[in-house]
Amino acid sequence: MAKQSKETANQYVRKETFWLVTLLALAVGFFAGVMFAIFKSDNVAVPGQPQAQVSQPQAPDPGRLEMIAALEKETRDNPANARAWIELGNSYFDTGQAEKSIQAYRQALEINPNNANVWTDMGVMYRRSGNPQEALKSFDKAIEADPKHEVSRMNKGIVLLHDMNDIAGAIKAWEELLAVNPVAMAPTGQSIDQMIQQMKKQPSQQGPAN
Repeated sequence: MAKQSKETANQYVRKETFWLVTLLALAVGFFAGVMFAIFKSDNVAVPGQPQAQVSQPQAPDPGRLEMIAALEKETRDNPANARAWIELGNSYFDTGQAEKSIQAYRQALEINPNNANVWTDMGVMYRRSGNPQEALKSFDKAIEADPKHEVSRMNKGIVLLHDMNDIAGAIKAWEELLAVNPVAMAPTGQSIDQMIQQMKKQPSQQGPAN
C-alpha cells in the first residue's frame, strides 16, 4: 500500500512508482523497447540507482474500501485535516480513481500549498486522466515549492517528451534535474546525462506539438 513518506529536505526519485507505461523509443527514435512512465512520490530511494516498477492499480479489496470510507468520513468531519486528505488521495491513487484523487489532493493543497509531494502525485493523476497540460502545471508547482524536488523534474521531462512531443523542453527539464543531482538515473539504469546526450544527437529536436 502506497503511503506518503515523511517529508525530507533531500528527495530522490521514489522507489515505489506508478507506471503509466509508454514506449520512449516511439517518441524519439532511440532506446528501442525502453519503457517509461512517471513517478509517484513515495518511499525515498538511493540517489543514482535505477528504480523498480510496480503493476497497474488493482480493484480495491474490502479492507481498502473500508479504509477509504473511514478517510472520507474523517475528511467530512474534519475538513482541515490535511493528512487525511493526503491519505485519501493516496488511496484513490492506488485504486486508479484519478478524478477523486485529484479532488482530494486539491483539498490538501488548499491547507498546505507548499507540499511538493502532493503536487507531484496530483500531476501523475492529471496525466493518468489524460490532461498532460495540468500535469505539467502541477510539476511546476512542486518545483516552485521545492526546487530540489527531483521526482517532479523527472516527471516533467517525461510528460514533455512523450505527451507534448517537446524534445527540447524535455532536455531542458532533465538538464535542470542534473543540476540538482548530477548522478540522476532513469528507471532503466540509464543515466539522465547519457539520455540527454543521445537525445541531442537526434536529427532534429522538435518543439511542442500543435
